[in-house]
Amino acid sequence: MQFGIFTVGDVTTNPTTGRTVSEHERIANTVEMAKLADEVGLDVFATGQHHNPPFVAPANPAVLMANLAVVTKNIILSTATTLITTTDPVHIAEDYAYAQHLADGRVDLMLGRGNTGPVYPWFGKDIRKGISLAVENYDLLRRLWRETNVDWEGEFRTALQDFTSMPRPLDGVPPFVWHASIRSPQIAEQAAYYGDGYLHNNIFWPIDHVKKMVDLYRERFAFYGHGRPEQAIVGLGGQIFAARSEAEAIERYTPYFRNTYVYQG
Repeated sequence: MQFGIFTVGDVTTNPTTGRTVSEHERIANTVEMAKLADEVGLDVFATGQHHNPPFVAPANPAVLMANLAVVTKNIILSTATTLITTTDPVHIAEDYAYAQHLADGRVDLMLGRGNTGPVYPWFGKDIRKGISLAVENYDLLRRLWRETNVDWEGEFRTALQDFTSMPRPLDGVPPFVWHASIRSPQIAEQAAYYGDGYLHNNIFWPIDHVKKMVDLYRERFAFYGHGRPEQAIVGLGGQIFAARSEAEAIERYTPYFRNTYVYQG
């Protein structure tokens, strides 16, 4: 079992002090957060990808991961998530293989579709085709990491002829891939089909829904011959705030929870 933390780089006002950090402070604090997570022995530090306020998460998380590779020693550097729908899989293949080399292999890739509707047309995509984009783009990404001189043609990007992405994955082993989804069984199915990891970010949904999605992934993981259901590779995202009692924790944390981008008001 691994434990880690992730950030999406949200810039919000502290509800108790009224102060809002600058973008520069938030970015610098993200680096310090990763360094401290490494020092105290956490297993994973992850960063999200965003293109819109109030987030200063990198549009290309591989840039941040390359910096963190220099200032950390042991912790796995992951994304949470990389947008497989609006990011060219050729760029993903190249950028994260490069980051993997810089980090001596300490790189995971977590893929998500994104839940901010306006982002899709900014990059010439249709949110109504989000599942199809995720499936097709990942199929190409897998091939680019495992094959050279690739010929490929699909629905959503320019065809490739005799294309080899560079650099090649470190020692011929691609970064470990997680598929993140809150509500879409098709993504749990995709993760199970390939024997990849599946992450459910359960801050948004009740526990019975989370269990249903995880059970589906475990069942299909075994169906495709990757191992027993209990051997399936499951990740759960959430929030924790500790205090001397439950009542105190709720009282102290509620203003911060309600002030987040998702739960404002």
